[in-house]
Amino acid sequence: MDVPGPIIGNPGDGGASALRFDAEGKIVDAYEILSGTSTNCAGGATPWGTWLSCEEHEEGLVWECDPRGKREAVARPALGTFQHEAVCVDPWRGHLYLTEDLSDGGFYRFTPRDKGHLRKGRLEIAKVRGGEVKWVRVPDPAARETPTRHQVKGATEFKRGEGIWFDGGIVYIATTGDSRILAYNVRRERMHVVYDADRLKDPPLRDVDNITVSRARELFICEDNGGDDPFDVCLITLEPRQRVSRFAKLTGPQHGAASTDASSEVTGVCFNPRGDRMYFSSQRAFGTGVVYEVRGPFNGRRR
Repeated sequence: MDVPGPIIGNPGDGGASALRFDAEGKIVDAYEILSGTSTNCAGGATPWGTWLSCEEHEEGLVWECDPRGKREAVARPALGTFQHEAVCVDPWRGHLYLTEDLSDGGFYRFTPRDKGHLRKGRLEIAKVRGGEVKWVRVPDPAARETPTRHQVKGATEFKRGEGIWFDGGIVYIATTGDSRILAYNVRRERMHVVYDADRLKDPPLRDVDNITVSRARELFICEDNGGDDPFDVCLITLEPRQRVSRFAKLTGPQHGAASTDASSEVTGVCFNPRGDRMYFSSQRAFGTGVVYEVRGPFNGRRR
């Protein structure tokens, strides 16, 4: 079992920043949207135009940020106190889904009392049996005495839940510890395995981490740095048949040695609104991190 993660660096040194681009892809501004937090990891966008930043440590919270930097970020403790990794939003039903980066971490659903407002609501944890998902309320989201993942007897353990993404009624979840991609159907409340590295003789993708779904409903997966062949962005095409391929590989000493504290990670694939430019990061490259741009065209929306 993992020990709950400590704060990386000094407490309060974390935060989040934004880059602003014009229509031609030129950087026109850069600014801070969150400060004074600790061990910020992934997060997720909301349909109402804010950014949720997740703190990845034992007492971590989710912070709601203004991407334009005009309003101060606000903590959302109703979403739970735990080792947060990422979050996605179902824009139709209003639910938020959250991952926990621990080897026995939970998979959570948050239902706001008022859709689109995160001050109050109900936090639940998943029990998965034979593919069927049952949601059970977490008694104490603040984890004052017991970690959230241990408060509900029989809650399913997810081996390092990291990347998460909502698309077309499906929540895709990456579990880094067992190199799996899971798909949860929100209407049927059922879950199945989309990708399992252990089922393949020579898997092209291991240590799955951040997930982004493109307009073509293709899954772009960033690899964590723990494997023998790190620093990849891989592509999973689900239709008409599943194919897994390497989209990009980062090489060079600037990314550090894999499986060391100095090594980088490939993170945060995202696309511009037109879908013809992709951005992703090398988390600790050159000691400070770097953002890369890839110009398309990319595949369009599948019907």
